[in-house]
Amino acid sequence: MKMISEQKLAANRRNSLKSTGPKTLRGKAVVSRNALRYGVLADAMVVKGHAVKESARKYEELCQELHESLTPVGLLEEMLTGQIAAVTWRLRRVRKAESGEIALSVDEGQRRRSQLNPEMVRQAWKMSSDVVGTMEESVMGNETLIYWLEKVRTQVKLQGKLTEEAVKIPGFGRPNSMSDRLEKIRLGLSKQHEGGDGPQNADKEKSHTLELIDDMVLEKNILREACEKREQVEEAARQSAEVLPKEETLGKIMRYESALERQLFRAMNQLERLQERRRKNDEKEPLSEKHENAKQSQLENDKIA
Repeated sequence: MKMISEQKLAANRRNSLKSTGPKTLRGKAVVSRNALRYGVLADAMVVKGHAVKESARKYEELCQELHESLTPVGLLEEMLTGQIAAVTWRLRRVRKAESGEIALSVDEGQRRRSQLNPEMVRQAWKMSSDVVGTMEESVMGNETLIYWLEKVRTQVKLQGKLTEEAVKIPGFGRPNSMSDRLEKIRLGLSKQHEGGDGPQNADKEKSHTLELIDDMVLEKNILREACEKREQVEEAARQSAEVLPKEETLGKIMRYESALERQLFRAMNQLERLQERRRKNDEKEPLSEKHENAKQSQLENDKIA
């Protein structure tokens, strides 16, 4: 399949701008009636489906614009102008189809990622060697850790201190670094406040415990924000990677577009040659009439002489 070069495409576009309208009165009269015919063609060209409805008015406007630009005269020029309008309309449809394919590709990828099964994510956490460390690498994981810490905080407010039961955060039934850290806090505070004054010492231990848990929650919130920024960048990159349609669809679009472009520029070249030939004939016509009038005048002068 021979492809048209960029230079040839540019030359064709420049040449299409050189077409001139008719110069004779007869030609101008024909041109004035041509535009009336394009409205009839719109019904055959525009798509009128249930979900997709193209605008017949816009197609008529395109035909009218091309008619005014190319000013066809005669049946052949009208046919070529109509072909140019039809191919141009189809090319617009190709661009719209390409945009639709891109939107589908990006939207489907985003929806697929947003519908990721949380249970599968939890299974991945459970299988990792460091449950908490793995969870800290995602927004969802940090939000879960914060939820667990808030439950520990609630237990401290109720019990007045960290208990052995409270520090055993779920962790999917496995030892984890967060439970180990909470256990160290529990033992340290117990030793620190051991033997102190009753109620006053208990209040201090409770207040100190809540402060340490709040610090842990703050850490997880900072990690969550960092993960959120990273995941947004990654999502943008994934969407950019999905901008191109699938290879099979893209190839189909490009082949169809190339075929339409060949039809378009072939019709434009044919129309240009016809109009150039007509222009030369129109320029010769007045000279012929002038020559005939001069010859007739000479014959009348000869008769008088």
